[in-house]
Amino acid sequence: MIERHPFEPFLPEGAVVLFLGSFPPQPKRWSMEFYYPNWLNDFWRVCGLVFFGDRDHFVVPGEKRFDVDRIKAFCTEKGIALFDTATAVRRLQDNASDKFLEVVEPTDISALLQKIPACRAVVTTGEKATGVLVEKYNCVAPKVGQSTPISIDGRPLSIFRMPSTSRAYPLSLDKKAAAYDTLFRALNLL
Repeated sequence: MIERHPFEPFLPEGAVVLFLGSFPPQPKRWSMEFYYPNWLNDFWRVCGLVFFGDRDHFVVPGEKRFDVDRIKAFCTEKGIALFDTATAVRRLQDNASDKFLEVVEPTDISALLQKIPACRAVVTTGEKATGVLVEKYNCVAPKVGQSTPISIDGRPLSIFRMPSTSRAYPLSLDKKAAAYDTLFRALNLL
């Protein structure tokens, strides 16, 4: 069965960075209807630590879900756009693992970038997302935590490859936060 992406691209006016994951997990794993919705994914905890010194900054108190309104306001204020490298996938197993995702339709990243003219960096948040981007633009993948320059449709950008915020990725929350702190400083968002 082919799944289509459940969310519209989040492209706030003035966005300076586009974060690209692979594809959202199944709805049964969502704690909210927005990007990085899985309660066990630490993307919003990492952002909370980096920007506010509080891993639970985006958590709804007393609940196992993230505050989508607070997250959208934060991303809009900071200029963070969000989507994924796949618009349609086939799950080869009944789980959220990227290892078992077959990309049926890669995202038209050029079209996304046209809608956010101030964007100067694309960030992939995992191996699958990086692989799809590298294949699409025939470029060399940066090492985890590093960047490489690229030109997309004549537009100079930096591609940053960040550690996955999935708990399956073997790196502590503090070390992931340190890597993302370096990223956000490089983009002058901190």
